[in-house]
Order: sequence, then structure tokens, then C-alpha cells
Amino acid sequence: MTTRERPTLEAVARRAGVSRATVSRVVNGSTTVAVTIREAVNRAVEELGYVPNQAARSLVTRQTDSIALILPETANRVFSDDLFFPAIIRGVGSELEAADKQLVLMMAGSAAGYHRVERYAVAGHVDGVMFASIHGADPLPGLLARRGIPVICSGRPMLADPPVPYVDVDHAGGVAAALHHLITSGRRRIATIAGPQDMVAGLERLTGYRDTLDTAGLPSLVAAGDFTRDSGVSAMRALLAQDPDLDAVFAASDLMAHGALQALRDAGRRVPDDVAVIGFDDFEISRYSDPPLTTVRQPIAEAGRMMARQMLRLIAGDPEIDPAIILPTELIIRASA
Repeated sequence: MTTRERPTLEAVARRAGVSRATVSRVVNGSTTVAVTIREAVNRAVEELGYVPNQAARSLVTRQTDSIALILPETANRVFSDDLFFPAIIRGVGSELEAADKQLVLMMAGSAAGYHRVERYAVAGHVDGVMFASIHGADPLPGLLARRGIPVICSGRPMLADPPVPYVDVDHAGGVAAALHHLITSGRRRIATIAGPQDMVAGLERLTGYRDTLDTAGLPSLVAAGDFTRDSGVSAMRALLAQDPDLDAVFAASDLMAHGALQALRDAGRRVPDDVAVIGFDDFEISRYSDPPLTTVRQPIAEAGRMMARQMLRLIAGDPEIDPAIILPTELIIRASA
């Protein structure tokens, strides 16, 4: 065998002194082969530098050992966000790496990208599909589930037929904790910068805001944002124009809260003396804002890890898969409120 030749299954079988079928069972993970024989095969694999043919292995196992993470966003949106998306990818990636699975990252921020993702998954190139940052009543999770592809979402899908399992955080509980902190601190004119209303996170945080203020008998004041810093600046300026006497603002994301801090500084308002500010996320940058940001911590990386664990269970055919996992949030009090 020359140095250019790739070691074959037959070469491993000759080195180990077993049949080709036995080698095939060992490299495909069979536990029915005797330990001594399995050790001999693995030793031969290592000595020869044999690498299994993944395409041939997939024909036998009907699995690719690859799992897709779909981000229904443009590449510009994903790579300009150095906070949420890296955390979710890090969580998913670490769990799949530990399970010796390949992560396939795909973006679907256009109609062409959307259909490309659909074709790729339906063609059997991955064993399952995970979704994060879903907008609106996206039909793709339900469509893939109907095709028999394991699907799980980060965040509750607005619409999925059939329903698909998901991992989310306690949005309402986190918002309630933030507003109760403001109310007990004496704040009475509490505004919000809401997230996009085509996303469950944006919807549930706004609903939590309104429900908590209604219960407290306080008025609501809402401006819309899209989870970005720039939208936080614009929304805060609009809120000040609507109610110059507001004394607190809850922003549905840390980035929008950072934008609010900038707008308040520009308007000559002191934080928290004149206006208290609370965000939602607890990104690392919030510790170093001016002043450091009080915020609701959501476990983004842990949500990614949990989503990957659930996906692995789905692929393995676990009948006890949880249809919904809701992770707790926590109010982190710093100097802004």
C-alpha cells in the first residue's frame, strides 16, 4: 500500500485477523462484538489510520451524524450580533461536540435561503433540525416535522403543525420581577421599549409588562424596537417626547437598554436618579455600561445546550421527550435601577 492510498475496510480486517463484516460492525458502533475483537479492530484502525467512509456509513445507519441549526436571519444580522447568536451557537456546539456530532449552521434570511434550507433538510443531509430566532408563524418547523425530520425550536413557535418541542425562558416571570423592583422603588411612570412583535420573546415580554402594570393599577407607555441598540435610542427619544415625566423604562433587550441609556444622557436625564433603566438578557457588556445595567438574566447558552440535548434524544427515538422546557430567569440588580 503506497502512502497515497487510503486504508480500506479490507486492510483493517486483514490487520485485525477478522472478517470485513466484523470490522464494519465495530466502526459503525455495534455493541454485539466481543470486547477482545473490538479492541483488535480499533487497534488496527489506529495503526493504519483508517477513516470510515461517511457516505457509505450513512447508507448503513441512515444517519449523517450532522445536525442543522437554522437561523432565520440574514448573514449581516447574525454576524453583526456578537452577543445572542454566539451564545446560542456556543451552547449547541459544545453539546453536539461532546456527542461527536457535526453542527451545520445555516441562515435563511431570504426566500432563496429559506427554500435552500428546506431542500437541504428534506434531502436527508442532516439527522435533525434546530431553529433559533424564529419570526412570525414560520411554517418550516411544522413542514419538516411532517416529513419525519426531528425538529426542535429555541423559543415557542407561534405556529407549528404538528406541534414541535421547544426550549424557552420564563419571559413573563422575568418581566414581572423587573417591574416589581421598579414599583417597590417608588417608580410610577414606567415605560417599555418592546421587542419585535413577530417573535414570541417580543410578544411575551410586552404582555408581561402590560399585565404587571395593569395589576398594579399603573398606566403603560410603549415604544417599539427590534432588539438592536439603534432602535433603543430611537424608542427612548419617542418615549421622552410622549411623556417627559416618565421615571423608569423597561427595555426588552440589553442592547435596546444600552440605546436608552445613550438617549437619556443626550437628553440630560440622570440614571437612575431621574429615570431608572432595566434590560433583559444580562449580556457581559451590561456590567460595564454607564451606569452598570440592572437586567433580567436569561440563560442563552444553557438554552442552546438543552436544545441540543433534546435533539439528541429525538434522534435516538426517546418516547419521553419533553414538549416544552422553560428555563428560569433572574433579576440582576446593578446601578441603573
